Amino acid sequence: MTPASAAPRFDLPEPDAFTRPYWEAAAEGRLLVRRCRACGRAHHYPREFCPHCWSEDTDWERASGRATLYTWSVVHRNDLPPFGTRTPYVAAVVDLEEGPRMMTEVVDCEEGALRIGMRLEVAFRAVAGDDFVVPVFRPAAAGDQGHGQPRN
Repeated sequence: MTPASAAPRFDLPEPDAFTRPYWEAAAEGRLLVRRCRACGRAHHYPREFCPHCWSEDTDWERASGRATLYTWSVVHRNDLPPFGTRTPYVAAVVDLEEGPRMMTEVVDCEEGALRIGMRLEVAFRAVAGDDFVVPVFRPAAAGDQGHGQPRN
């Protein structure tokens, strides 16, 4: 059996020429989205065309880093490396202030404090020995919490 450190990683991005600006910005503590010049809508995950109108006239835009919690699931067991060593964790979907939904992880928040609609802010976590930095979300500063709804 191979040690966990030598196990294949399933959580690492595979940057290419197109997505490299996204990952470089994340390493600098900035979240980027793509915005379509034809229809004006933002989208995430980064791709070279607009998923709303199919235009290829899109640009990178710095996102505010603010979001609201759309839904979440607390993962208590995951057998894929390295997720198993991080359980429990909160897998989530957030609504970015710019419009798109984004799959992410919520950190620095007790499970009982999670609320649909709660305000979040982006944070960044280094993974794989600092080779990659990924965006995650945490509860927004105390003055920016808003009123979320508990999920049943």
